[in-house]
Amino acid sequence: MYPFRALQVRPLLSVAALCLLPWLGVAAFAQDGPALQAKHEALASRLANNPFQRRLALDSSESNSQLSGDIYAVVDHPFAELAALEKPANWCEVLMLHLNTKHCVVKGDIVDVAVGRKFDQPLDQAQRVQFNWGGATARADYMAVHMAAPSGPMSTRDYRIAFEAAPLDAKRSFVHLSYSYGYGTAARLAMQAYLGTIGSDKVGFTAKGRDAKGEPDYIGGVRGVVERNTMRYYLAIDSFLDAPRTEQRDARLAAWFDATERYARQLHETERSDYLAMKQNEYKRLKTTP
Repeated sequence: MYPFRALQVRPLLSVAALCLLPWLGVAAFAQDGPALQAKHEALASRLANNPFQRRLALDSSESNSQLSGDIYAVVDHPFAELAALEKPANWCEVLMLHLNTKHCVVKGDIVDVAVGRKFDQPLDQAQRVQFNWGGATARADYMAVHMAAPSGPMSTRDYRIAFEAAPLDAKRSFVHLSYSYGYGTAARLAMQAYLGTIGSDKVGFTAKGRDAKGEPDYIGGVRGVVERNTMRYYLAIDSFLDAPRTEQRDARLAAWFDATERYARQLHETERSDYLAMKQNEYKRLKTTP
């Protein structure tokens, strides 16, 4: 996901982190079970009929100084199993599935994340962003977590992280993953340079029409960046819920990679063997690096 091969290391790291970090945020938060269940009913048609081959709806938006993305989805997990996501340490397990996450550790109320390139690299070449853990809401019919970081790489700022869920029946739950963040001139220029060079062929999931061959003509630009990472993190959450225990990490990593390859046009970045080897090294490093 690194956009500039020709730039010096520090700007390179900054733009990679910029592409990675807007992964979750606060959009229209339901705030209770009945409201989220009503959202499920309102999205019934989109959840049933979409190009994702799963019960999922993806939205994104862009303004002059802010980007946001949202995924609503039905997961095949009882609501009780989602309680695992009330623990900040398990969000590190989610984050570590992403190609660019090099390290993640919880320090009190801080979720300390290091991001870098999509291949193995020394940790001192990554950039750190510290999210304040805002706690979890846990009720019989609703759960929610949120985090926030006042600043990020370059001129990004005001990261808002949110995840909420409500039960649908004994075996299924409805979840909402949302994010937003602000950015300034430096981030805008860096992203424009990335999207005009190495990222010029990258696309998102929203089709703005059909091309000359009748195939979907997907959006690109910064909304494409947002949509790709929104999907990556939703798939990370889903893969974690399928394999939440520490001894299931290998299965979780393989499942996440295979899930992203279902959307290879948008998400393919590296080969399976390279991804798995890189992540094994990063998990080993977690044991020795605070």
